[in-house]
Amino acid sequence: MSTQAAATSVRTQIVVEAPIERAFSVFTEDFGSFKPAEHNMLAVEIAETVFEPRVGGQLYDRGVDGSECRWARVLAYEPPDLVVISWDISPQWQIETDLSKTSEVEVRFIAETPERTRVELEHRNLDRHGEGWEPERDAVGGEGGWPLYLQRFAERIAG
Repeated sequence: MSTQAAATSVRTQIVVEAPIERAFSVFTEDFGSFKPAEHNMLAVEIAETVFEPRVGGQLYDRGVDGSECRWARVLAYEPPDLVVISWDISPQWQIETDLSKTSEVEVRFIAETPERTRVELEHRNLDRHGEGWEPERDAVGGEGGWPLYLQRFAERIAG
């Protein structure tokens, strides 16, 4: 796995031993299986993370009490090659309701062989979040951010 932080974006990638279709479906249909439970903005424990598989769909956490935290929107959905989501989380780790202050996460799936897929993730336009966006970039690009998600994703694929 490698990670690179540019001025206003973070890029990371990983190669998994799975056909492209499986890699894409695990990433989108089973996102909650590798999303760290501690990445939670609800007041209660997360019961499930939902990824609605369509343009206009949302990513959200549903709490054990039924409450919901909608933290991303699906901007592009092109199985098995590409998914783009918004990042509707402010530098204060709150839901951002001003859509002009949200960034984007593009995930590309590239078949290296019939049984091996490279997953490239770019979290871009982080400066749209406004003042204080740099620590957010550092957090999503750091070891507890997207690199952790991709490592756990690879473990889920292997498991």
